[in-house]
Amino acid sequence: MLLLSLLLAGVAAPTITPAEIKADVRMLASDAFVGRGPGEEGEAATLAYLERQFASAGLQPGGENGGWYQDVPLVRLDRQAGATLSMTVSGRAIPLRIGRQASLALSNPGRTQVIDAPLVFAGFGIVDPATGHDDFAGVDLKGRIALVLANDPDFEAGQDLGFEGRRLVIAGRVGSKFAAARKAGVLGVLVIHEDAAASYPFSQVAQPLPGAVPAPLAPSPLQLTGWLDRSAWAPLLKTLKLDLATLKARARAPGFRAIPLDGVTVSASGDVKATPFTSRNIIARLPGTSRPDEVVLYGAHWDANGRNGPDATGDAIRNGAIDNGIGTAELLAVARAFAKAPRTDRTVMFAAWTAEEKGLLGASFYAAHPLAPLETTVAVINLDPHVALPTSTTIELIGGGRTTLETDLARVAAQQGLRVVPEPSPEAGWYFRSDHYPFASAGVPALAFRIGRDLAKGGAAAGTRIVDRYNARCYHQPCDAFDAAWTAQGAAQEASVAFALGHDLATGNAWPGWTDPVLQSKRDLSKARRR
Repeated sequence: MLLLSLLLAGVAAPTITPAEIKADVRMLASDAFVGRGPGEEGEAATLAYLERQFASAGLQPGGENGGWYQDVPLVRLDRQAGATLSMTVSGRAIPLRIGRQASLALSNPGRTQVIDAPLVFAGFGIVDPATGHDDFAGVDLKGRIALVLANDPDFEAGQDLGFEGRRLVIAGRVGSKFAAARKAGVLGVLVIHEDAAASYPFSQVAQPLPGAVPAPLAPSPLQLTGWLDRSAWAPLLKTLKLDLATLKARARAPGFRAIPLDGVTVSASGDVKATPFTSRNIIARLPGTSRPDEVVLYGAHWDANGRNGPDATGDAIRNGAIDNGIGTAELLAVARAFAKAPRTDRTVMFAAWTAEEKGLLGASFYAAHPLAPLETTVAVINLDPHVALPTSTTIELIGGGRTTLETDLARVAAQQGLRVVPEPSPEAGWYFRSDHYPFASAGVPALAFRIGRDLAKGGAAAGTRIVDRYNARCYHQPCDAFDAAWTAQGAAQEASVAFALGHDLATGNAWPGWTDPVLQSKRDLSKARRR
């Protein structure tokens, strides 16, 4: 359809090249951008670069008041040096080494002091209205610390207990557990870390990066959160004559409720500095010719994790070349391709979001304060690939089985010689971990995908080795750095599919929907706005 429409217009389809994507990634991941941390020294350079690229391609500003930007008010939370975490088991104090045995995040500014708060085992820490599962119901948890498992009850169960089988449900995401605990009045949450259940090694959470929350900052009754490494939780369970398999089985049982761990208390202390600041989304647009109020929206998060604690080599900059330098470069490439092609009937917008790494904050702010009505936003296409691969034969669909856009994706991918396959690790919950999700939650059809690991040379084994090595070593770490050896061929394939899919939507008149009935019911509330 794309090629036909462009041939009828008398122009060749724009080509997205690996070289242009690689050049943008090289720049965005350079130390001059200091890890692209929101509110940090690299933000201004990042936004200035993106503005220059959009403007030089011929796009128009799509931000507030005729400019390029949308202000996003945030508060940065920095835990100060000297924080402590310990357990007391049967009268014996056991200090935990933060960064080695446990991580610790403090929720409130100023001083946090927790002394001998009783520890309770709260299963998976899930409150899920869809299944009626509530690990916190009927138990007074005020002033207590909840010890919870990662993932959801179906994980490793060997059967579907009502939580979508192998695929993680939103209630099983760690942020959802913290929100449920906060509502239940829990003082703190400690998560038992296992690589498979968490979908990342303990090193990824050992030293929490500076946090950010939407402004204005409100006091939280959930004063602390953290993860326990095996070196912390295994001796604890052994002392209590418990084992993890038994606890998991109990937590999966119908009607499970939180239970006290007699003789175990938790103490913690630390200081947090809160700094209000304003970060920015940057938004460009190409107005539609006949239906400009109907919008196809592309998004990618420009931020990485900035300057933080150094790794073993002394490198303190988390350049975020893959996450999400590649996705941001793809966004620019797609925008340039649209600018070279004839104008579409519908408006096309390109948003580089801030603070995805802090909890999807930039995209969430836009979804709550849209610069084009969500009711007439045709679809959202998210570019957050998390891979750097050579030429592939597949596209991996994230969180499949939700939207009619998936059929369009399969058709467009096939036209480019690619097969759409399910994501290989649905238990990781990627559908909830990137910037399409705030739009999906609001009912806007949203799609996330990435180039697949079944490579043209070497097959799935070769691609899996590349992805697994990155996830184990470099995800959110300083070694997520630009590599001159990258071909960027996979990124060009992914961006080309994204362009073709969005072009079909922008030149057509279809309104994609949801196959998920809950999300479709949200979309139906605004049906009258779409003609």
